[in-house]
Order: sequence, then structure tokens, then C-alpha cells
Amino acid sequence: MKKLYVTLATLLSLTAHAAPKRLVVASGECKDAELSSHAKAFHDTLQSRQAEELLSLAAFNERLFPPASKSFEDIQRQLDAAQNQFYEARYAKAEQAIDEALKEISRLPVGDTRWQLYLNAQLLHALNYRSMGKVKESDTAFLNVLRLKPQHKLDPALYAPSIRQAFDKARGELAKAKKVKLAVRSTVPASDVYLDGLKVGQTPLNLEVLAGAYDITLVKGSAVSFPRQIQAQGSDTPILVDLAYEGSVTASPYPCLAATDRADERTLSHAIRLGGTLGVEEVILVRLERPSSGPNWFAAIVLNVEGGQKVREGGFKTQGFDAPLDSLSALVDFVTTGKDQPPLVVSNTNGKAPWVQSSGAPVSSGPGTPSDPDISAPDRLLEGGEASSRTGSGSTSALRVASYVTLGAGVAALGGAGAVRLMAQKDLDALEQRLNASGRINANDAESLELRDSLASKGNMITGLLIGSGAAITTGAVLFLASPSHEPPPVSVGVSPSPGGASVSLSGSF
Repeated sequence: MKKLYVTLATLLSLTAHAAPKRLVVASGECKDAELSSHAKAFHDTLQSRQAEELLSLAAFNERLFPPASKSFEDIQRQLDAAQNQFYEARYAKAEQAIDEALKEISRLPVGDTRWQLYLNAQLLHALNYRSMGKVKESDTAFLNVLRLKPQHKLDPALYAPSIRQAFDKARGELAKAKKVKLAVRSTVPASDVYLDGLKVGQTPLNLEVLAGAYDITLVKGSAVSFPRQIQAQGSDTPILVDLAYEGSVTASPYPCLAATDRADERTLSHAIRLGGTLGVEEVILVRLERPSSGPNWFAAIVLNVEGGQKVREGGFKTQGFDAPLDSLSALVDFVTTGKDQPPLVVSNTNGKAPWVQSSGAPVSSGPGTPSDPDISAPDRLLEGGEASSRTGSGSTSALRVASYVTLGAGVAALGGAGAVRLMAQKDLDALEQRLNASGRINANDAESLELRDSLASKGNMITGLLIGSGAAITTGAVLFLASPSHEPPPVSVGVSPSPGGASVSLSGSF
């Protein structure tokens, strides 16, 4: 019965604190002050009506980019105070202050300054623990430094001989300890890899580390991955970070997805993935459109996270930093309920919103005066509308179709070569582990000979795919230039690796 009460209390607690259902995120140039102003105004208007269903800005920051509550200087002063407490033999107070400092340090931007704070905190921890008689904890603090900086030396002017001896003993134990192979890969080449704030190399990165927990961050230019903690364990720990996605997300000055084409499929895919990361049901992607001619538009797309679908889209004309309040209110009503407001909403018969029209055709006016702010809410998901649009533009020439098929086959062959190369890497790694001291294969090692033959076969396959790919792409390019049509049909290419090779599929409608 007691367990039943506990279960019911837990369920009631979860119900009372239900997860937010919606997330508002901007898209475009994330440093655009006008975009941030409009996005914040839209968020505030929506929050005033559905605060419990909307993920707050603070929750967004805390879950993706937990900010430090103290600056580098504040944390250094806290460590200085902890050092004074250590000298005054107030070891418990010093331990508490160092632990709090380490939590804040883990939230600071990665780099040399953060690592130096981390280093100082761990060494002070080691001294303090030893004075408390906690030798094991002291050695762990030493190892937290040595596992990433095994050659670090203690300054004889600052540390007693007994402490330096204990530090060197920990270094010796570390050298004998079993290591874990850490393989870090990124979707953005040559990304800087930071462990506990210290730069340890660039992707693709393979290194051996002591088993345990590490804070890992990847950086390439302005792109920074979500901070995460990994557990290095077993014989190897592979890490793949999609920095193309994570690096496009920023929290300041407003939650934003960096994008050049603000409503392209990649941006929509990233938005849906962000919603999955944060556990919401819907993502409202807002953006500021500035056409080459005509008014600016503030637009919003509602995306269903579970289905990965666009639900509805609307927008209104705007100028300057302050969006019209009635327009904001109408847009919030539309994106949350799907109901438009006749005095404000217009719909285009061509199925496209005014801000994405390819021609200068005028927008049809709905009820209301010309000075009314307009909201466009077209349904751009109707397959029939898309099909009729394609039909009206005329059929694609046979020569152009042939060029797409040939180019697609070339790209597929290139992808297949990449897939086979990835499979060959596994055989190569296994073969390298079986080589003798002179780097040769033992004549009586049947498995090594089999791996060698497999590598040779895959090498021939890769060569054939690359040659075929080059020929197909060249032929497709020539056919493309020789054909009159300029409207590409939808073509999809799929590459599926398998233990015995790779399969490639090409599909489309013409």
C-alpha cells in the first residue's frame, strides 16, 4: 500500500509539472537585432497565453548551454578564498568551496583560461584532501590533472617534497593503468576537441585516455557543440558529434538556428531535431524575410516534432524593430489554433506565401483595408498543388531527364565508394593489430591473410566505383548543359552499406 501511495504521488507530481509542448526558435542571421526583437515579442505574446506549454528562455539555456553564474575572475577569487581556508585548517569549508568552483568551471567557455582554473582547483583539492587524511580522494584529484596532462610538473617552490612525490607516484600508476581508446568524429572536418576544457586535438581524433567521466566540447570557428559528459569505458568509446546541427544552434541574444536560406529543408530538419532534443511536441520556427522588393515579412512555421511535418505557416508585414501588436496577436492565434482572422489573413491561390514567391505577382487581398497588416497562411504541404504546379510548367525534356539520372548514378557511385572505404577501415584496423613486430603478416596467420585479401577486394571495388562515378558525373554534366529545360525533377539517391559491399538506389519522378 505504501508503494502504491508513492507511485500515485509520483504520477501526480509529473502531471503537475508536465513538460512544455512548444518551443519558439528564430532562424536566419542570429545576430540580427531586428530578428531577435520580433522573435522575443512573438515569444512573449505566446507566453502570456500559454506559459505552461511554452519552453522558457531560461529552460532553453539551462538544458543546452548551461551558463555559469560567475565569471572567470569570480571563480578565481573563490579559489583564493578556499586556499586561505585550507591554510587556516578549515578543510571542510575549503572542500565545499572547491566543489562549487568546479561546478561553475564546467560551465565556462572552453580554452586555456578554463583549463588553468580547473588545474588549480584539482591541485588544491588534492592538498586539502591529503590534509583531511583522504589519500584516495587526493590521488583521484591528481589523476584528474595527469590523465590529460601526464607531463605536468609541480613547482618545487609551491609544493612540498612529499606532495611532489605523491604526484609522481600517481603519474607512474597512470602510465601502468589500462587505457580506453577514445575515437572522436565530427560532421564538420577538423573540429577542435576539448576535454575538461583542454584542447586535445582535432577530428578525426584517436587517443588513449584513462577510464572515467570527461566533459567534451567540439568547436569549429563560431560553431560550438552542446556541452556533454561522456563515460570512457570498455576497450573503446566512439563519439560522433553532429556539429553541423549543434553548431547552428545559439542561445544569445535569442534561441536561434543559423541559416542562410531561412526556410530550406536542412533548417527545418534541424528545427525538428532541436525539438526532439528538448522533448517538445511542436517547434515554431520564426524568421524575418527581406524580399528584394516589397515589404519585410515576419513569418512563422509550425513543425510537428514526432511526425517531422510542417503543420502550418503564416506571416505579416512589418517594418522596423517593433512588430504591430494586433499582427502578433493574430499570428499567435493562427499558429496555435489554425484559425485565421478574415480582417488580417490573406491566402494565395498559388500555394506559396508572399515572402517566397518566385515572381512579382501581386498578393490577393482579403477583407480589410490596404493598410491592414496581412497574415498569409497557405498550406504548402498539399501534394496536389505541387503536382499541378509542375504540370503547368511543361514536361521535362528527355535529355534533361537523362542528365539527372546519370548525375544521380555518379553521385550514388561516389557515395558507394565512401561506404566501402568505411567498411575497409575496420578490416585495416584489425589487420594492423595482428602484424608482427616488423610490421609484416605472419605466413601461418590465416585470419590476417583473409583480412589482406578482403582489403584488396574492397580496394578494387573502390577504384571501380570512383572511375564509374567520374565518368557518370562528367556525362551527366554534358547532358545537362546540352538540354534546354531548367526545372529539376525531384531525384533521391540512397547508399546502404552492408558487410559484403554496398547497395545504391536512385528514385525520382519526371
